[in-house]
Amino acid sequence: MQQRLPLGEELTWTPAQRPAREPLRGAHVLVRPIAPDLDAEPLFAASHPADGEESIWTYLPDGPYEDPEQLQRKLAWAAGAQDAVYFALVPLPGETPAGIAAYLRITPDFGVIEIGHIWFGARLARTTAATEAIYLLARHAFDDLGYRRLEWKCNSLNAASRRAAERFGFTFEGVFRKHQIVKGRNRDTAWYAITDEEWPAIRAGFEAWLEPANFDGQARQRRSLGDTIDAARRAA
Repeated sequence: MQQRLPLGEELTWTPAQRPAREPLRGAHVLVRPIAPDLDAEPLFAASHPADGEESIWTYLPDGPYEDPEQLQRKLAWAAGAQDAVYFALVPLPGETPAGIAAYLRITPDFGVIEIGHIWFGARLARTTAATEAIYLLARHAFDDLGYRRLEWKCNSLNAASRRAAERFGFTFEGVFRKHQIVKGRNRDTAWYAITDEEWPAIRAGFEAWLEPANFDGQARQRRSLGDTIDAARRAA
């Protein structure tokens, strides 16, 4: 008698939708498609001295840039990329972009998508708007587009990105050694992910953290995002 080998769960699966270049609006941030002509100068200022820090580009595959015109050419490429969707992150109120994020590695047939190429300028970093931007992108991927898996990848040496992934509820899955060569240097890549069955509790944690009642009169959080996600997981 032939031995039956183990197989994964059988699925009735409808492929996810590809993300469109359309805006996502929250209470604190607008996540909108890149507009190269409008965005190059403010994004250059947000990520280069004197107003910005060039360290933003340390672990990214591109940058820093010599001038806004050079960045504009990169943004023009990003705006038309076929295998990724890039967004400008615009703190509200206002219309000035202060960071970038993108959907990458978009695989609708398998229901896999990545949030990546993320950077926050000084005006956006460590703000409610920055956290809400990640929430909006994650919610759109799972709830609107039907993905099963949302990935976060970063250089394994990028301690800030790894802390952020864990704060946002992603689970560490391991390190791909000698995964890439970036700017002439080896990159070992740390992999994190949220799956669709994990998302409802993580979504509830984000939404509890974003509640106005979670902030005092100086806009300081009463409970951390980690605490609200942990509470939502326990309640699930």
